[in-house]
Amino acid sequence: MTRTFTLAFLEPGHFHAALTLKTSNARVDRNVHLYSTPGAEREAFVALVKAFNTRDDNPTDWHVQVHESEAPRTKLVDDGHADVVILAGQNAAKLEHIAALHRAGIAVLADKPWLTDPAALADLHQVTSGVPLALDIMTERHDVMAGLRQRICTDDAILGGFATAHPEGAAIEIGSRHHLFKRVNGAPVRRPAWYYDVRVQGDGLVDIQSHMVDQMQWLVGGESNFDFESDVSGLTAKRWGTEVDAALFKDSTGHDALPPTLDRAISNGVLDLQCNSVINYTLRGVPVQQQAQWGQREPEGSGDIHAARIRGQHAQLHLEHGPETDFLPRLHLLPATGSDAQSAAQAAVERWRADIPGLELRASRFGFEFFVPLASRTTHEQHFAMVLDEFLDLMENTQTGQPGSWPRAHAARIRMRYTLLAAACSLIDGATP
Repeated sequence: MTRTFTLAFLEPGHFHAALTLKTSNARVDRNVHLYSTPGAEREAFVALVKAFNTRDDNPTDWHVQVHESEAPRTKLVDDGHADVVILAGQNAAKLEHIAALHRAGIAVLADKPWLTDPAALADLHQVTSGVPLALDIMTERHDVMAGLRQRICTDDAILGGFATAHPEGAAIEIGSRHHLFKRVNGAPVRRPAWYYDVRVQGDGLVDIQSHMVDQMQWLVGGESNFDFESDVSGLTAKRWGTEVDAALFKDSTGHDALPPTLDRAISNGVLDLQCNSVINYTLRGVPVQQQAQWGQREPEGSGDIHAARIRGQHAQLHLEHGPETDFLPRLHLLPATGSDAQSAAQAAVERWRADIPGLELRASRFGFEFFVPLASRTTHEQHFAMVLDEFLDLMENTQTGQPGSWPRAHAARIRMRYTLLAAACSLIDGATP
């Protein structure tokens, strides 16, 4: 018999919290519990869930139970409603919240990043040491194009293993460009004012970069354990800013002026938001580079933009994504001269088509394209509900009590990626975000 889980949301200051409810889930009680101080962030969460309930296409039926309290976390624990707590909001206190809920025996699914300061690492080790489950929301593992890329990288007949000493750059280079002003569910995202304070939100070294470390782990080691001390070497990092003027701040937050709390980073009325970064390191002998950038305003029809270059012994992979592709990611194969990568890729496509309907290998200006039709793709917004479903699978498996049911590899990967990001922070002038 399938178990029904009760969800609670603690201070959902980021729209990612509500996106876990974008689709119905038979394993989740339709009564969800909200523990949050009054204000715009709570109202935004309730409004987005209401939008899911009232849309014309596949509406949901969530009933949000709002619990008033001056100490929401304490009341959440004392009430005892929650089997799982969803966390997506201010990041500075996130690991403290996760640790307190973990001690109370409540499972946690929390948005990234889990830390803004290396001092939080002590809590990290506690919450990944055993039950209850505590996992971060890694949406990109549910993206069809990212999954296809991972399949190719682990198929030695196509890539031939990573080129660990390539003259043009790292064996794996990934990057992304997000935007401070964007739309979700068709409406402009309203970011809280604290989002622009790196002491609360975290800077460019810990935010999007957490996803990128997870991707590197997936490409290099699949579902295996990772350890920072033994698997990572040669770490370097760089961080820089994006300018935020009063107009952009108002459009994205609804507030008329930059707050005095940000004065230390404001010059001539413009905030220097340290949200961009490059991190280089070697992961299990594979040189990698990951770059995260934030633009000011999202181009019409754009969304988040991703890039990747993966260099193998037999071929290279190139992710093309931008205006030239109508902002639709396209993955290309560039076989090395004399290699058999094309025929190996064609054979793989035949095998993978059962999982990715319509998958084809087509000639392209780069060489060959792994063509994936729109009907077989999913959106970033859909991935949050998919992560929740995966988390509930792990909850059910863990509760069987059978040997091996605790996802130790998940926990090890979480420890490794946030330890790496904390170390990258410490490299910047010896300072933390």
